Amino acid sequence: MKSVCYYTVAILCVVAFVLVFGGSQLCTAAVTCSPLELAPCATAITSSSPPSAICCGKLKEQRPCLCKYVKDPNLQKLVNSPNAKKVASTCGSPFPSCSS
Repeated sequence: MKSVCYYTVAILCVVAFVLVFGGSQLCTAAVTCSPLELAPCATAITSSSPPSAICCGKLKEQRPCLCKYVKDPNLQKLVNSPNAKKVASTCGSPFPSCSS
């Protein structure tokens, strides 16, 4: 009976480990980085309009890609703008800290 209990605990620990340490990588790997996915946010970023639910969903989906966009000379000004950061904050998905 004890060996079954230890076996069950071991399996639960492995599952928990995969969910905690591997889950984020699995989700990140599924994201296709494309700045065009953020098109629903264009109005909110370039004006004072609030972001739509679609914009917020896309922003959260593209979050793993934001550092790549920040480093792209063609996207830097738009992505680094105060409005872009405001939109991200309003959506509950603040910009990640990007290392140079």
